Amino acid sequence: MADINDKWPENVAGKFYVDEQCIDCDLCRETAPDFFTRSEDGGYSYVFKQPTTDEEIEQCMEALEGCPVEAIGDDGER
Repeated sequence: MADINDKWPENVAGKFYVDEQCIDCDLCRETAPDFFTRSEDGGYSYVFKQPTTDEEIEQCMEALEGCPVEAIGDDGER
């Protein structure tokens, strides 16, 4: 389970975030490319835009549920 205390600083404020468990597998970026991107220097994903519609939230939830190391959290700042 993702830990808000270990989230990458590049994550924009909001509900979703990626923490330091990320293994750069690309699943979240493929599932929800409008919200997740890659840190080229660090080799991990982070949230660069928060979802606003129900459909966008569903995409991010699909990425969260598919993450093989549970590095995506949905308990960030509201």
